[in-house]
Amino acid sequence: MMPLTKIIVLYGGKSTEHEVSVHSAQTVCRLLAARTDKYQIYPIFISKQGYWFLQETCGPKHPGDIPVTPVLRPDATVQAIDGSFSVQADVVFPVVHGTNCEDGTLQGFLETLAIPYVGCGVLTSALGMDKEMTKLLAREVGIGVVPYQKVSKGVAYDKAALAQWVQTRLPVFVKPVRLGSSVGVTKVTTTAQLDKAIQDALAFDTEALVEQGVDHAREIFCAVYGDGANIYTSACGELRTVAGEFFDYNAKYIVAGGCETQVPAPIPPATETAMRRDTETLFRALQGHGLARVDFLMAQDGTYYMSEINTIPGLSETSLFPQLFEASGRNYPQILEELIKIAQQVHARKKELSFSR
Repeated sequence: MMPLTKIIVLYGGKSTEHEVSVHSAQTVCRLLAARTDKYQIYPIFISKQGYWFLQETCGPKHPGDIPVTPVLRPDATVQAIDGSFSVQADVVFPVVHGTNCEDGTLQGFLETLAIPYVGCGVLTSALGMDKEMTKLLAREVGIGVVPYQKVSKGVAYDKAALAQWVQTRLPVFVKPVRLGSSVGVTKVTTTAQLDKAIQDALAFDTEALVEQGVDHAREIFCAVYGDGANIYTSACGELRTVAGEFFDYNAKYIVAGGCETQVPAPIPPATETAMRRDTETLFRALQGHGLARVDFLMAQDGTYYMSEINTIPGLSETSLFPQLFEASGRNYPQILEELIKIAQQVHARKKELSFSR
């Protein structure tokens, strides 16, 4: 028999999306653990303070969790704080979202540990988390984005000029540049609301975007995974908010039935084909490998704009990523296994590089 592949699943983290991460990881742990012939799973919870704990079962913090620490050793990936045991993993599967997790920070740390990890690399993760950098790159490769202005904490800006720009484009959306799950996002319908919206966004990030709204926008999503020549896009899906004026954190995660999912999305075939093409184009332009989900805004006339990319999208069975690929005829547990293989292949390519002249 082949030895089991040892997989550390990381979740939680110092992020406003901590709880979403735990929910996603529970599905990933359960599906991978079901393959008792292939995998040995080590669920590791990261607290909001950044401490690591090995859990018996993936979930929120529990008194029985064992404090562990990552180590840079050839025979171990993590070890117990008291030194009583260590684990040498074959692959790390980060199921983390948001700041300090999805933005290249954790990926850079895993690179330092020299261990294969699932998902996009440092550069792709950092660019993907930064909404402005993603828009600039999307525009460079011919993908439409909505007009926007940027405000930075501690940097003076012309409030009157910004208010005038906003006045001609109402409603606008103010959001942190590097955050997900619609945290810190405000819909602004009058210029009197602008200052507070900017302050709210800057409470979560050092930069905020003020984006022109799309009239009666529909939110369409397309997922992607793969590497190199083998990159696959999903059918498109649509989310409609039932709670609130737009698809905010409250509608996504707090209010039961706060949003409705329709997969596949009721859009023209030509539009879906174009969105899938743009999803792959953006993923390649960002030098992506592993997985991602691209979000679009579609106007009433059918014009659409790239909104953002999520390099570690939600992965629970009710999340969009698995739903979109299930609608495309692809088995979700099989995709998770393919993501693990991609992680190993990417790591193997890096090991072939020379580090001496």
